[in-house]
Amino acid sequence: MPGMIEYKCPCCGGVVEFDAASQQMKCPYCDTVFDVEALKSKDDVLAEAKEDEMVWAAPSTQWASGETDAMGVYTCKSCGGEIVADDNTGATQCPFCGNPVMLTARFAGGLKPDYVIPFKLTKEDAKKELKKFMSGKKLLPKLFSSENHLEEIKGVYVPFWLYDANANVNISYKATQVNSWRQGKYEYTETKYFDVFRAGNIGFENIPVDGSSKMPDELMESIEPFDFREAKDFQTAYLSGYLADKYDVTAEENVARANERAKTTAEQAFSSTVKGYTSVTAERSSVQIANGKAKYALYPVWLLTTNYKNEKYQFAMNGQTGKFVGKMPMDKGAYRKWYLIYAAIAAAVSWGALFLLSSIL
Repeated sequence: MPGMIEYKCPCCGGVVEFDAASQQMKCPYCDTVFDVEALKSKDDVLAEAKEDEMVWAAPSTQWASGETDAMGVYTCKSCGGEIVADDNTGATQCPFCGNPVMLTARFAGGLKPDYVIPFKLTKEDAKKELKKFMSGKKLLPKLFSSENHLEEIKGVYVPFWLYDANANVNISYKATQVNSWRQGKYEYTETKYFDVFRAGNIGFENIPVDGSSKMPDELMESIEPFDFREAKDFQTAYLSGYLADKYDVTAEENVARANERAKTTAEQAFSSTVKGYTSVTAERSSVQIANGKAKYALYPVWLLTTNYKNEKYQFAMNGQTGKFVGKMPMDKGAYRKWYLIYAAIAAAVSWGALFLLSSIL
């Protein structure tokens, strides 16, 4: 019938009908009953819910005249990476693919960083952490433990967009409480269904999203967090002795990633307040961003990128905290060697156990 309002049963999904006998809403399929006012209240809340709305203001700080005169752009002919360095930087290697790079132009264009977190840990610290990371891994190719290879670690300032915002959040959940008991020879289970609503405001500061297409998001997120309390107003002097990745993904282009991180964080924060239920499932969420703005910062990262048998392997260490992550290859020759050794040991143990058992019998 046109204009008819249908209520779905949260237990079985059937259409709930008004039951004249009980003066309540009742599901004809599973006999679950609902209070009329409760269903109406739920509809009122859902009707007021809005779609996500996330708008951000992009940074606009420009370089001052002459500020970039002592900076050049090194371009990698292999992967296309652009690296900013000072005039004292000689021939170097690309921190993204390991190939040689050459100075191709004076630095120009782009936005000036608002902040920088200076390196706290040295190259020696990074080498020690890499050695510790590789320690005890018998299947690692020898290339990865050579001293010459460790010297290829580069200190790189990675561009990050930092997003600040206030968010108004509305989330509805379906929840259950399940109770079971035994009476005589029968076991009973009672399941109660609830509609749960949460609404409120949450503030975000410095949601980081890296601004380089050459840096995998998962790698950069793995070495988080950085402590922004130690950030300084940007000065080119902080770049001396280090490389700096030139951003090639704008703040506007990274908004989708910032939205995803903000929404996920908000949903996790609100769901942590829904307690006392056997199960909780988010049914609908709405996140409204207000006063959203982005800042531009450089974060310190020690990088080692190398190729092994036509596959790229990348290691990264947080230059502020020392958190270390990376992907390592496996030496198949060493794997076969150790597999045969362990197989021989297992066979010997099994034969010994069988011999002992036959002796006892």
